[in-house]
Amino acid sequence: MVIAIIAHDNKKADMVQFLIKNRIVLQKEKVKLISTGILGRNAENSGFKVIKMLPCSMGGDAQIASRVAEGKIQLVLFFKDPLASHAHEVDINMLIRVCDVHNVPLASNEASAQLLLNAIEQQL
Repeated sequence: MVIAIIAHDNKKADMVQFLIKNRIVLQKEKVKLISTGILGRNAENSGFKVIKMLPCSMGGDAQIASRVAEGKIQLVLFFKDPLASHAHEVDINMLIRVCDVHNVPLASNEASAQLLLNAIEQQL
């Protein structure tokens, strides 16, 4: 299972803490993480193996969306910051749309991400 992890700048630390909290599930052999640039480095610094794409601002979220469309990603965890505006909002909406079109689960906050991981853990 390939899980994409993305987070707005104000949510990157929250995502890393979420990864650490769920280390047992996310470091299983059957799980691979893919991420946008800076978050990927932060996750690696916390001991995770991550395939890194470009930063979101340079098209990393579009790279992940293309992999979703190709059937190469089975779950997207995108910790969005709803209190800030983002220059690449169009790319964010495109990623959400691609997940919807291809029926790929997408969690936009920690609570929904935890529910999805709990369900996946039972199948691994």
